[in-house]
Amino acid sequence: MCKTKTSTDVVTPIPKPRNKSPRPSKSFSDSNSNSNSNSNFNFNSSSSSSTTNNFNITNEYSTNLFSKSSNNSRASLSSLREALAENPHIYDFSEICSATNNFLSKKLNSSSSSNSWRSIVRGRDVLISQRKLRRSLELQQLCGRLSLICRSHHSSIIKLLGASVSGNYIYLVYEFVSGANLTNCLRNEKNPSFTVLCTWLSRMQVATDLSHGLDYIHNFSGLNSNVIHNHIKSSSIIITEHESELPICAKFCHFGTAELCGEVEENRDGKVKKIEGTRGYMSPEFQVTGIPTQKTDVYAFGVVILELLSGEEALRFVINEESGEYKRISVIENASQAVAGGGGGGVRKWVDRRLKDSYPVEVAEKMVVLGLQCVDENPEKRPDMGKVAGLVSRLYLESKTWAESIGLPTDFSVSLAPR
Repeated sequence: MCKTKTSTDVVTPIPKPRNKSPRPSKSFSDSNSNSNSNSNFNFNSSSSSSTTNNFNITNEYSTNLFSKSSNNSRASLSSLREALAENPHIYDFSEICSATNNFLSKKLNSSSSSNSWRSIVRGRDVLISQRKLRRSLELQQLCGRLSLICRSHHSSIIKLLGASVSGNYIYLVYEFVSGANLTNCLRNEKNPSFTVLCTWLSRMQVATDLSHGLDYIHNFSGLNSNVIHNHIKSSSIIITEHESELPICAKFCHFGTAELCGEVEENRDGKVKKIEGTRGYMSPEFQVTGIPTQKTDVYAFGVVILELLSGEEALRFVINEESGEYKRISVIENASQAVAGGGGGGVRKWVDRRLKDSYPVEVAEKMVVLGLQCVDENPEKRPDMGKVAGLVSRLYLESKTWAESIGLPTDFSVSLAPR
């Protein structure tokens, strides 16, 4: 688990050196002041034109400059190598067997569709995820897809390092990230009154990270125009203490799984296999067709937002002691009823009580409405993630302004250590 660390300013991070890419969730354009612009963000680390500028530097000056900054240059290059995505690794199956003790090691996670182990592979702390292939995959195809997926890099996405194929299974090797999943952060079974995300700004930070991470996957990963995640749920989101200026960082797990496991590929007969989903996160059209799309991603993201605001489960069943029947409780239905209450009273009662009413009600109302727009039954009415990311970022800044106006501390510390 992570160690406790005191945060610095959440909204105005310390500027990073030019050789590092800025966090996309904090890259704002000046045009954000226009209320009609929802997705005007800069996801590039620097303008490509800057490399074409002509510099007239004498050899003597260059030599002196190099001698004075050689140590800094070496440190910068080292940081750059760590930040850039590595070439994908095609692991031999024997390496996977050795790392997992022939799959006898204790599993980190297990479900009907996947198993995972924390292991050491080639000297790196990794997470090995075993998944069933939905289609046959040639080595050349695997290399091609891996080269594209591993090239993608975002602070809100856990890195895929490589893969191995054996029989009907693919073994995806991800960088291990220490932290806790969002489910456990919101709902602590041993201590229901405790939550790591005990401030409004911490929850808005998570929403901002996730919205920009999914926007990157949909629109900026460079894979294709229809790339999807297809495994969005609170248990697949890791909350970790950030290594630099921010106290926490939310990261998506399983990026690339849909592409590499064949979940978005058509069969030879032109039909698509029905894929398993997670109850409470599946959109209506996905339940009918089994075809994942970017709009099904948006739906699942909307459910996560509503979970984040309320602390409730996406879907649960409770027994009626009088009738003995089970009652279905959906976070979507509860949020809809809260908004229908009007006047802010319904939303205030519905938002997680562990926040102790310490949040801007107007911003909370807008966040609830945004979450409900994302889970609209009609996929055509769901917003694009670019617009979602823009709106969440502005609401985050409004939250920051609200906190400063009433004298609340905008710095907060988070501990993910066991309690």
